[in-house]
Amino acid sequence: VQLQASGGGLVQAGGSLRLSCAPSRNVFSFNVMSWYRQAPGKERELVASITGTGTTSYADSAKGRFTISRDNDVNLMYLQMDSLKPEDTAAYYCNAFSRLLGNQWYWGQGTQVTVSS
Repeated sequence: VQLQASGGGLVQAGGSLRLSCAPSRNVFSFNVMSWYRQAPGKERELVASITGTGTTSYADSAKGRFTISRDNDVNLMYLQMDSLKPEDTAAYYCNAFSRLLGNQWYWGQGTQVTVSS
């Protein structure tokens, strides 16, 4: 199983980006899909998650600014990031857990988000 993350880039503070995660298996295979991020010198942290039933949760730092979603028709997960701040600068990783595929966690490669002040 592969997870392909894309959509990162350089944006000014206050701007927006939308990250996409494309799994190699149908999104219905995953019980929960998430976005994590890791800034230089810091630990990887959970940003947002979405379950198979559509329940979402967010880190306090993301609440009110980021929106996680999944589009079953095109088999993609998204992270819409608005009102970006320099402290959002990090490599963003998509993550997925599947009971169907043997209680396995899967990670995608990172996509870099850089927010300039």
